[in-house]
Amino acid sequence: MRIRATVAALTGTLALSALVVPAAQADDGPNTRQLSASVAKVANGAAAGDTKITKVTVNGGKDVVIGTSAKKKFTVAITATDPEGIAGASGFMWHGPSRQTADGAFAPDDFDSKCKVVNDTTSTCTLAFTVDPKADIYTNDVAGSGWKVYAVATGGSGSTTIDGAKSDARVQRAARLTTNASPEPIKKGKTLTVTGALTRANWETSKYAGYTKQSVKLQYKKKGAASYTTLKTITSDTKGNLKTTVKASADGYYRYVFAGTSTTPAVTSTSDFVDVN
Repeated sequence: MRIRATVAALTGTLALSALVVPAAQADDGPNTRQLSASVAKVANGAAAGDTKITKVTVNGGKDVVIGTSAKKKFTVAITATDPEGIAGASGFMWHGPSRQTADGAFAPDDFDSKCKVVNDTTSTCTLAFTVDPKADIYTNDVAGSGWKVYAVATGGSGSTTIDGAKSDARVQRAARLTTNASPEPIKKGKTLTVTGALTRANWETSKYAGYTKQSVKLQYKKKGAASYTTLKTITSDTKGNLKTTVKASADGYYRYVFAGTSTTPAVTSTSDFVDVN
């Protein structure tokens, strides 16, 4: 209920906020009276005129990766067109099967976007977002795809709204991966044990927890070589731990590599150098 109330409040904020052209641009764009009338139509649930939103881009098209404590900054860009030019645009992000049943929402730092004129009819307006995982995310269920954008754009001939523009970026739980090879040093031909752990952010506890039953590659690079080769693929256990053995052949570097999933980004551990006698 808390998220739904938040989304409803954000929707109301956009519907009632006038997107007014700065005074310095007043002579080149729609006047304040036109904009006020357009916003009033949005508030009444109507889209008017020839204003069109042509593109919505989240974080430049890259996934938004969020940990357990650090605030995450990213942008949402709304491109719109109108025969009489674009005065402004705004919006917010939401997650769920519908806006009315949303289980997650992100509000911009400021509903007034910064617009860049593309040409006489088109502008791209950018909103800055800062997400605090401890205050803005309440469930791990919002990880992955399913995020949408409620976008509003105002032009000289009216306003338009997109309720549920599909996001081109996923919101993911940050991941960590470690590698430790032992014993060190080791004699050639002896068995080397390589351990590690794959963990990811748990937004419900604000801690990192094991990512279980995931395929992870063990890679090796001989000292002086230019690239790594994959030795084997293993699966993380019920606590996210990794453990396997290999025969030591020459001085070199070992590391684990996780390819990622829809809810969790790819991650590569720091390599561990092994001296082979």
